[in-house]
Amino acid sequence: MTTTLITGANKGLGFETARRLVEAGHTVYLGSRDAERGRAAAEQIGARLLLIDVTDDASVAAAAESVAAAGGLDVLINNAGIEGRRPDGGVIGAAEVTADMMREVFETNVFGMVRVTHAFLPLLQRSAAPVVVNLSSGLASLARVTEPGNPSYAYPGMAYPASKVAVNMITVQYAKAFPNMRVNAVEPGYTATDLNMRTGFQTVEQGAEVIVRMAQVGPDGPTGGYFDREGSLPW
Repeated sequence: MTTTLITGANKGLGFETARRLVEAGHTVYLGSRDAERGRAAAEQIGARLLLIDVTDDASVAAAAESVAAAGGLDVLINNAGIEGRRPDGGVIGAAEVTADMMREVFETNVFGMVRVTHAFLPLLQRSAAPVVVNLSSGLASLARVTEPGNPSYAYPGMAYPASKVAVNMITVQYAKAFPNMRVNAVEPGYTATDLNMRTGFQTVEQGAEVIVRMAQVGPDGPTGGYFDREGSLPW
């Protein structure tokens, strides 16, 4: 049986992905910072709660020890992320963004992803078919954000897309370093979740499609790629 960990999975895309993979027969660790919310979400879909805060070394180390003691890991989905909007819901543009704002977003989206991946690498390397799926964004495509007329071109924010560009590069480097693993970045699309204050136009069911698909690639599947539900994306 395939064992899968999804970070930030007590709601939104992470929760829908967990639900779908439980249905597909995976043993799913539902990663959550909040014990109460995580427990309720895990019980709802038949997943296992795993307390994990991707921004905290001790939390991640404890989570890795817990999963190791229970048997191991085959699939890691780095889903936890933040966008860093203003309290009124507005996107923080180039004129407003500060180094501290950038640091906060990178702490979760980039450093958190690396922290978790590094901690779980020993378990993944013991799997017969290890898979890592990193949540990226269409806003990480330099080709798209520099093309006038493309919806991504109009996005004014800096911290979030910059963090996801970093996610893409890290994905490629992990894929090259571990050719036995399938390591890919995915763009779920503009999905209505708490991350964007529910301004997205897609449902979580639609957004989770590419995550679920890439979580189930076999040893002969793609690696080091950047995908949405329609196929490969331009870097």
